Formats: sequence, C-alpha cells, structure tokens
Amino acid sequence: MRSEAAILWETGGTWSVEEIELDPPKAGEVLVEMVASGLCHSDDHARTGDLPAITPLIGGHEGSGIVMEVGDGVSSVAPGDHVVFSFVPACGRCQPCADGHSNLCDNGAALLVGAQLDGTTRHHARGEDLWTMVCLGTFGRHTVVNEMSCVKIEPDIPLELACLVGCGVTTGWGSSVYAAEVRPGDNVAVIGVGGIGAAAVQGARLAGARNIVAIDPVEFKREQAMKFGATHAAPSVGESFDMIQELTWGRMCDKVICCVGVGDGAQIAPIMALTAKRGRVVVTNIHPAGEGSIDISLCDLTLMEKQLVGTIFGSANPQSDIPRLMHLYRNGQLDLAGMVTREYELAEINQGFEDMLSGRNIRGVIRYR
Repeated sequence: MRSEAAILWETGGTWSVEEIELDPPKAGEVLVEMVASGLCHSDDHARTGDLPAITPLIGGHEGSGIVMEVGDGVSSVAPGDHVVFSFVPACGRCQPCADGHSNLCDNGAALLVGAQLDGTTRHHARGEDLWTMVCLGTFGRHTVVNEMSCVKIEPDIPLELACLVGCGVTTGWGSSVYAAEVRPGDNVAVIGVGGIGAAAVQGARLAGARNIVAIDPVEFKREQAMKFGATHAAPSVGESFDMIQELTWGRMCDKVICCVGVGDGAQIAPIMALTAKRGRVVVTNIHPAGEGSIDISLCDLTLMEKQLVGTIFGSANPQSDIPRLMHLYRNGQLDLAGMVTREYELAEINQGFEDMLSGRNIRGVIRYR
C-alpha cells in the first residue's frame, strides 16, 4: 500500500515528509494505522548522531494506532484493536524477560538496526529500503511492526494521549518508581522537565515523595512541573544546592533522576553532590555515543555509599506497565493531557522538533486523525 512518512535521509539532516510504499505484514507482524506519535528527544538523537542509527530512516517510536491487518500466527491483537507501541519488542522468553526485566529483552539488539526482526524491511521510498526507528517508525501514517511491539489498550482511552505511554511516560514514571525506587518520605530531584522529566515528577509524587525539586532552565517547564506534583523548582543544579540543603536539613536528596535533553559527563559530579549518603542517581537521558568519561569523585561514591545507575524504558515491563499506567490515567492519578503542549500535522514535524529543542513543549504530538 501507499502511505506517507517523515524520512531522515542522512545523519544531521531534517525530516522529509514524502510518499512511501509499505509491504503487507508477514508472519508475526501487524499493520497499524497511526493515530498519534509523540515527538521524543531520542528521535532527535538519531538525527544528530548522538544515538547511532542507520539511514534512510523513518523516525518515531512513541506511537498509538488501530490495527488494520495481522500476519500469520498473530494472536494477541486483531483488526480494530487499539494499541500502544512498546519500543522494546519483548519476547517473554529470553533470560532478561524471564527475570522480569523485559525492557532489556534480547530483541533489543535489533533496535538500532531498524529492520524487522527477520532482518528485512517493509518500508520503501525512492526505490530504496527504509529502516525504522527501533523497528517502529511512528512518523508515518501507517506502519508494520512486530506483534511483540503491540500493547492492547481499552478503546475508550484517547489514543492521542495514550501514545505518550509508549516511551516518555513509562520511562519517566518507571525511572522514579522502579529504577530510583522512590519511597514515601523521600526527597527527590528531577533534572530536566520535558516529557520524561514531567512523568518522573508524577512517578515520584505517586510513590509518596516528601519533597520533589524540579530543575530546568526554562521557566515554563518549572511552572508546569509544579502542576505535575513538584514541590519546589530551580533553574540549574548549582542553584538548587542551597535550596535542597535547607529543605532536607543538610541530608540532600535520597534520589536524583536525570532527564535532560543530552547528557554531559562533566555534570555528573555536581549532580552527585545533590545526593545524600546511600542516595541514588538515575541516569535516564541519553549521553552522546562517543562520550567515554565522566567527572565523578570515586572517593565520595565509596565513602558515602552513593549509587549511580542507568535505566532504559524506566526499568519497566511494557506489557504489564502500559496497561497499569492507562488505569492510573483513567482514575485521574496520571495527567497525560497536561503533558501535551502542542499538536502538529505530520508536515510540521521539523517545527515540532524546533519547539522541543527551544524548550517550548513538555511534549509535542503529531496527530494523524
């Protein structure tokens, strides 16, 4: 079939919206008509090269839509079902999945290649095969994905909001609840209040944090963070130090969650300084792939028993946690609508990313219908 998608033809370029040819789904695959896609910083990381990706690439990995057709052997979804994509197609059988860490499924090895899991492609344009961002390609009006990437949700949940749970919301919420293990009464700092950081603030609130300090240089984002549950806000790590020291009677933060646009190893030392004895720093944001060192006091790390950990997808299990987050939304405990700052047509995708990089959005969303 013919459809339309935003293609990155070379690293460092811009997104080109044009017609594509889409093959039907093969065994284990699903054809989905997209309803919405979030504009996540990870797609811009692929554009800039901070995150290695093969071009030409259809971007997008935070999406929702309606199943149109299924390939042989597909049993978990059927035509007409509403789905949110998990950007990790979890098999449920490998060792990480069996251990309850499906965010680290062995299928993740294929994500940056961008082909289907059988190594072939379904998307084509200008006579060339197209790769897709983490085997999804949600910057298209239609896409073919593996059944394992689809999470069925209730049909009454707005798909233009549900798309956020495909990456940013689950990643941020899980960074607080799972990776940081925020507990009632904890003092928490969230650095960076975009889509992931806003969800991390909400996760910390739901976990019962006492103080939640949102750190972001953009005043609009600091204001929004207060609406999501932050108790205090500061424009920078350095300017938050005295505030956190006073709030915590000198103890500092039990948990610090890093959600900035692009990580910088030189900033790890001052971030660790915000952290209490036995405190934990969670690095959720992407650092440039070529960055090989960080600035950190290993003496402080040892003597104060501080922890520095990474997380992907918020250490969540998408097939169970995406429905869980949908229930929190339906119960009024998770604010998804407040996270969507602007909606865009597909043709406006480059403007959407410009707004993201300029700090004008918590989350921008492309609407297809």
